[in-house]
Amino acid sequence: MLPLPEFIESDTDLPEAVDVVVIGGGIIGTCTALELAERGLKVALFEKGRIAGEQSGRNWGWCRQMGRDSREMPLIVESLRLWRNMNDRTRADTGFQQCGIAYMEPDEKGLQQREAWAAKNAQPFQVNSRIVRGEELDRLVPGASARFAGALYTESDGRAEPQRAAPAIAQAARNMGAQIFTGWAVRGIETEAGKVSGVMTERGPVKCTSVVYAGGAWSRRFLGNLGLDLPQLITLSSVQATEPLDLPYTTSFAGGKYAVRKRADGGYTIAHNAVTVSDIIPASFKYLKAFLPALRSEWPYLKLRIGKRFFSEAMLASRWSLDEVSPFEKVRVLDPKPVDWVLEECLSELAADHPEFKGVAITNKWAGVIDVTPDAVPVISGIDRIPGLYLATGFSGHGFGIGPGAGELMADLVTGKTPVVDPAPFSYTRMIDGSRLKPETEI
Repeated sequence: MLPLPEFIESDTDLPEAVDVVVIGGGIIGTCTALELAERGLKVALFEKGRIAGEQSGRNWGWCRQMGRDSREMPLIVESLRLWRNMNDRTRADTGFQQCGIAYMEPDEKGLQQREAWAAKNAQPFQVNSRIVRGEELDRLVPGASARFAGALYTESDGRAEPQRAAPAIAQAARNMGAQIFTGWAVRGIETEAGKVSGVMTERGPVKCTSVVYAGGAWSRRFLGNLGLDLPQLITLSSVQATEPLDLPYTTSFAGGKYAVRKRADGGYTIAHNAVTVSDIIPASFKYLKAFLPALRSEWPYLKLRIGKRFFSEAMLASRWSLDEVSPFEKVRVLDPKPVDWVLEECLSELAADHPEFKGVAITNKWAGVIDVTPDAVPVISGIDRIPGLYLATGFSGHGFGIGPGAGELMADLVTGKTPVVDPAPFSYTRMIDGSRLKPETEI
């Protein structure tokens, strides 16, 4: 059962017109809405379900620079800068703490690969990633040196609470003048002379000149109704939380088959570090060629399955008119069941390495749907074919930590301000122009 995100009450009075409509109430959409509202724009955010009801409220809660794709590094560095001030900015508790993260390796070969990543990606941005061993590793992750040769450790990385963060940011956006509508789906956009002129919600139209779509795993379907293609598939992340524990593990860490972080409630979030479960859906066949490079690199860790999701995806409409009930009204929340064997395996190995976790009570288990792109890099971009339409999606499991920077970059693109980072690596065009899309290795 998912720990419910903090409740944000919906606005009720639909505006006739705003400057920008943001679609999606996850971390990306709320950060974008806050940035735009702070710049004085009139903003309305629409979420078909609940703020942080899908993956933004279901993730590990890591805010990491370490291990990032080189194309994401400038954006995640900016995001960590924003995270450190997020509580003051929102005047709320997002749960953010700079706790440090350690990626542990069993042998020198793994450490050399981690060190090579740091030299290539961390050092140019003055990110303090470094190799730790022995007693220093044990100070960070007690007892880790008994199994692991060492770890790549980044002191400046942190954690936040997924059930708190996006709701706090949404409320801050509201405090700056944005309107927040929950349980309120947008069916599609309207255009005049080929440009965005408004949106049609399930309860009526709203005029605007810009739309930011931040709908996560729903993005491919939303764009498809506009005649736009987006190579996007889904994976499943299963997570569990323990009872409050008086243990000395404050650094977030990953090694072998487990990833662990301390929670604000005193418990620990535990997930599998070496398995990716992916549901085969109808779109899997369409985008097989685009995802082949990613499949080859992930094959040892990838568990494909076919089941109910194949049929539930197939039954949802791929095209609809704006006066029809949309798929977003038929399915308000993607709420998959966690994969029990995945959770049992990671907890078992964690307890073997760290006996303090043996026999702990698990108070919650849940799963979330992650939207992925062929190169595992997000799209944060305008759509040339429809001026005024912007897309922020495909964060491939990296969205929670990178959310504040993504919101800032998107606000820059919408307002025409000089972008905080180079937006070229995140262009939508690369998805459709025949570019060879491939994830980086050794991240």
